[in-house]
Amino acid sequence: MNSTPTAKPRRAEPARRLGAILALGLPLWLAGCANGVPEAIRHATGVATTPAAAQQAPTAHLGERVRWGGTILAVHNHAEHTTIELLARALDSSGEPNPDTPGQGRFLAEFPGFVDPAGYPEERTLTVVGILLPPRTRPVGDYPYRYPVVAVEQSHLWPEPIPVPRYPAGVYAPYPWYGPWRGPWYGPW
Repeated sequence: MNSTPTAKPRRAEPARRLGAILALGLPLWLAGCANGVPEAIRHATGVATTPAAAQQAPTAHLGERVRWGGTILAVHNHAEHTTIELLARALDSSGEPNPDTPGQGRFLAEFPGFVDPAGYPEERTLTVVGILLPPRTRPVGDYPYRYPVVAVEQSHLWPEPIPVPRYPAGVYAPYPWYGPWRGPWYGPW
């Protein structure tokens, strides 16, 4: 009889590799899903009212939490707080304002302390979560406009969108496989 030991199949090693991949990869994947957006911004919290509705009935939701967003119109610094004037926009499922939707009225986001206007440029989108305060009347041109005011608890300034090149009708976007760099197998012949 031959007494040489037979090799056992190595089934435990692939399982360990899979476990290591999951242990390292899953937290990275989950962190990528969060995208740095606060939980309160990603999920609707508080009452489901719009700035236009709050403007029409200013005392209906005072003291309640809202999640609103929009396009930045102006930043006003005061002695103890900063107000950012926004044109409200519809929010998508992640809480990001859609700049292509029509405006839903204006509102003020009130931040405690100083906020550098350079960090909040006009035309950028911002989402805030906070408590609804009594409205303030300020002029928009010569018109006295009643602004709903949100005391900001959390906010998220959304990154600038990546511009998409637009081509005139009949002109196709350049692709790497069209043109002189397409490789020797396509010709010319």
